[in-house]
Amino acid sequence: MNQTGSFWQRRVRVPLLALLTQGITPDQVALTLGVGGVCSLFPFLGFTSLLNLGAGLWLRLNQPILQTLNQVLGPVQLVMILGYVRLGEWLWRVQGDRFTIGEMLRTFREASLGAFLQRFGWAGLHAFTAWALTSPLLLAAVYYLTRLALRRLASKTAVRA
Repeated sequence: MNQTGSFWQRRVRVPLLALLTQGITPDQVALTLGVGGVCSLFPFLGFTSLLNLGAGLWLRLNQPILQTLNQVLGPVQLVMILGYVRLGEWLWRVQGDRFTIGEMLRTFREASLGAFLQRFGWAGLHAFTAWALTSPLLLAAVYYLTRLALRRLASKTAVRA
């Protein structure tokens, strides 16, 4: 077997099969991946772990999957924050001054919290609005696509067993 197949076998397929054989259904894994994806892309730094923890406890989801996904999606979250801000600005029909990430980081380091919130508070509202509107679509897409794939994987495993 080539090195790529070996990696996916060890790191993806085998752990997923182990989860499916330990009483976690494909539907539960798919829901965990969907909810974890949505919570991990929340457009405010420092809140995603708690959001995943709360959603996972409330919905009785697999915490190791949620928190692992949260860490894996960290870089994606950083990119999505700006995307959510821009989409929110479009939804709110904001005209005029658009900030840069560099400007936001500089202001965060140099200004008081009040000054930072005064300058970028609306950007947070714009990002939250875009996240809240797109999250159900992301959840549905991830859930239904991964559920289909995981059900197929589970049925192939059941046939072999």
